[in-house]
Amino acid sequence: MFKFDMQLNQNYASFYHPETGKAVFVDSFDNEEFDIRIGTLRQSKHVATVRASNDDELNQKISEATSRYLCL
Repeated sequence: MFKFDMQLNQNYASFYHPETGKAVFVDSFDNEEFDIRIGTLRQSKHVATVRASNDDELNQKISEATSRYLCL
């Protein structure tokens, strides 16, 4: 299972599950809207864009946005 620990002041974070080869990539140009991509290290697709006001909210929204795509 993924443990998301991104902070609002980060422009990019990636999370990798070695047993399944699945990866989650999160990036932001303005640290307000965060684009979430899911896939592998070679290929991924955009699944959501989220906004958050603190680190906990951001990580919760990442978890919610990715849960239906990550069947671990």
